[in-house]
Amino acid sequence: MSSEQRIHSGVWLSLALLAAGNILGIAGIDLVLPAVPSLPEALGGTAAEAQFVLASFVAGTAGGLLLFGHLGHRFDQRRLLMISLVLYALLSLACGLADNLPTLIALRLLQGASGSAAVVFGPGFIRRMLAPDKAVRMIGLIGSIESLVPAFAPVVGAFLLVRWGWDASFYLSAVLSGLLALAGFFLLKFMPEVPTLTTPGSYGKLLRDRIYLRYALSQAFVLGGLLTFVFGAPTVIVQSWGGQLSDFIRMQMIAVFTYILAANFAQKAVARFGSETMIRLGTWLAALSGLALFLYGLAGGRDPWMLIPLFIPMNVGLGLRGPPGFFQAIIAAKGDDARGSALVILAIMGTSAVGTALVAPFIQHGLPALGAVTAAIGVGALLIMRLK
Repeated sequence: MSSEQRIHSGVWLSLALLAAGNILGIAGIDLVLPAVPSLPEALGGTAAEAQFVLASFVAGTAGGLLLFGHLGHRFDQRRLLMISLVLYALLSLACGLADNLPTLIALRLLQGASGSAAVVFGPGFIRRMLAPDKAVRMIGLIGSIESLVPAFAPVVGAFLLVRWGWDASFYLSAVLSGLLALAGFFLLKFMPEVPTLTTPGSYGKLLRDRIYLRYALSQAFVLGGLLTFVFGAPTVIVQSWGGQLSDFIRMQMIAVFTYILAANFAQKAVARFGSETMIRLGTWLAALSGLALFLYGLAGGRDPWMLIPLFIPMNVGLGLRGPPGFFQAIIAAKGDDARGSALVILAIMGTSAVGTALVAPFIQHGLPALGAVTAAIGVGALLIMRLK
């Protein structure tokens, strides 16, 4: 193999490493999810306390996003990424060895924080390693793979639980993260060194930048609105409509499939029509889908099959605007890639959390309430797009 071929292979292996790091962090919730009901019996405590095993991981992730975003332009991001993978492996191992719930909850907080580096640094590395059109395509591809995690990780987690017990998912995470850290040691030379900012960056500076906010918050509102609907849909279908969980699973599988198609088509669409056009089109599709769901609920609709054609445009819209939208947000950060990426992801988490909290007191009213909040978030994305 020639030197040029080795470099080419190393670049793509490095991109695979970044994608795997992202997926491992996301799977920290879904892989453990099936074991949560069994934790009180295994470690003591109550069912309510066991839920904090999930909540503490999410809180740790939020803190880790801000931490790595801040550290990313003070220290070598490549080495920070390797350190985070090693820490994630060690903390996953420690979680598996925990002998009580309070200890596990505390370790999960640290585990969530340690697993945030790949998702913070990944977009910046991709922007520097690939041409803009290929970078958009790579972001879409990684997003497509990530969208499958909530579907498949719980299945793996359930198998591990039945076969080896509640701690097996943590040991698997430890092994996978350790292997990624080992691979990263050999791939460091293929990753670009991110230059130190010539002028001091800060989160406050980004939050005052209208162009950055335009791309970052519209991205967060579109994906946050979609997640708000997904989080509330099972309750609406099963409790309000008397349907089956299989109705939700069917809708979600079709929605994820359409998102993947759109996300992988986004690069070609951007090349032909431009990033701005696709970002606007995707935002409009998401907002109109939310409005259609609200109006269907307001009209008294109760057919789970009808949710599929009404929800698909939101997934297509996210697929078309997601990759170029995220990429433009990173560019708008003006070199402060790590903080820029961290704030986008934190905004997505915050939007979905607030949306879910707003729906919760009214979820007994079914689709009209869920659709109203989803539609409001979509309209908010359109209004944010007007920032200049």
